Amino acid sequence: MQRQNEYIGDDNFKKFLSHYGCEVPLEVIKMRFAGAICSPNQLLRPADVISSFWEEEKQPRLETKNEAELFFKFFMGLWDKIFEDIGFNKFKLSRQNEDNPLCLAQIRYEEVENGFLEGFWGGCHNLKIPSYLGEVVDSLTELSEVYRILAGRLQKGEDRELLSKTLKDTDKMVNKTLSFIIENYALPKIKNIGDAAMLDS
Repeated sequence: MQRQNEYIGDDNFKKFLSHYGCEVPLEVIKMRFAGAICSPNQLLRPADVISSFWEEEKQPRLETKNEAELFFKFFMGLWDKIFEDIGFNKFKLSRQNEDNPLCLAQIRYEEVENGFLEGFWGGCHNLKIPSYLGEVVDSLTELSEVYRILAGRLQKGEDRELLSKTLKDTDKMVNKTLSFIIENYALPKIKNIGDAAMLDS
């Protein structure tokens, strides 16, 4: 899969987000894009997901046409990169410093709950999906809750070594679940959309 827009890289993208006062971490943005690409909500557009990164009254003001084009070009560069990773089924949780398990548990919760799951549902929690997919997505919700519980226990100073191991095991389960969703739902959906587009052209 060839990207239409080049991604500017994590460091530059973080500066870009800071410039526009975006408080959503890059890791969560990547996961929300991934969730949206896998989403059964066929009315969900990249622009809808992008606008979700700001509260309504804090949406960035794009003064000129060139600024608006560059703004969406940068976001679409990341979208295309995530789309490519999903196309090869190599999308995973972000790499993080494992020396601070509390911070890791907190960002993992955000990635799964406010990232992938938020993007997957796209604001519509009553979407009709296959029963197997519903069960798998529910398991992701349960895993995000595991991260939240782990963060709470780490904050209390409980057994760091044991909780760090549980954190790693949870990461593995999340990555396997993401891979299953991509392989068994997202990729066939993308192929069907592509086939339909070819028939229409």
